[in-house]
Amino acid sequence: MSTSAPRPEQRVRSASIAFRDILSDDGTHVRAWTNDPDGVIDGPTVVLCNGLGTNAYLWPWLLAPECGVRVVSWNHRGVGGSDRPRDRKHVEIEHFVQDGLSVMDHFGIDSAVLMGWSMGVNTAFEMTYRHPERVRGIFALCGVPGDTFATMLGPLHLPRLIARAVTVNACRIAKHAGWAVNPLVRHLPVNPTTVRLLGRTGFMFPMADPEAAVVGLQEFLTTPVDWYAHLAISTSRHPRVRLSRIEVPTLFVSATYDVLAGARDMASASKRLADNGKDSAYVELRGSHFVQLEQPERVHRLLLDFLEHVS
Repeated sequence: MSTSAPRPEQRVRSASIAFRDILSDDGTHVRAWTNDPDGVIDGPTVVLCNGLGTNAYLWPWLLAPECGVRVVSWNHRGVGGSDRPRDRKHVEIEHFVQDGLSVMDHFGIDSAVLMGWSMGVNTAFEMTYRHPERVRGIFALCGVPGDTFATMLGPLHLPRLIARAVTVNACRIAKHAGWAVNPLVRHLPVNPTTVRLLGRTGFMFPMADPEAAVVGLQEFLTTPVDWYAHLAISTSRHPRVRLSRIEVPTLFVSATYDVLAGARDMASASKRLADNGKDSAYVELRGSHFVQLEQPERVHRLLLDFLEHVS
């Protein structure tokens, strides 16, 4: 595959996305999407298990037909047009696995490479553990196969128990304070200048295309803070996946300064798989949890190379 990531002027502005409402196993309507509504992309299909509460627009270079990859994905429950489930407890990783399988069935996909980002890596590994016949490989970006909150704040080198306590309790505070914070968040000015300033904080690094990043960040902020916190607390219960049951090729792509998914834990997971004779590789990039927006060409090339390796 020789396709490279589209240039900045092609991203988002030339995007063609189709949204479809589908029914998941427990009766929840989930909004699925694809970057190839007209079937014009000549390339492999990837099922994107997205970051928690995120959206298609945080992958700007995958939204143009020139990307060479057919992407199928969905918005998490209560996010971006997906309904909140009747049972509010149905927002754990196991339910996201159900949603992912329902999306694959809707698009007629028997098996595919899963691309996970952030908490989506949990979903990808859990789906592979439970339904290995549906998965051909896992491209894991800035995420770990379970117990994610214990790996957060990695650059601070905190003990796992402390990191988990700090991050989970921060989500609990956000859940209870959401009613007060939501009006403020909705009126935050998100523009290229804001994105450039965020790129100097260390939480994010400079974005390759600030204008494209604005679209994704604006959409992200439409989710109420308390609902996002509810999703985070629920998914924090997801334990480590038994890697001994993972047989498909895996590629872990971490970011050195990621405070939401520890690079050392990603490296450890890849090493455990490789030491057991599994096909696994690890790449570390200089960046943050949003490295796909900071180094889109590099991440895209890694994805294309992985797809070629799997095929």
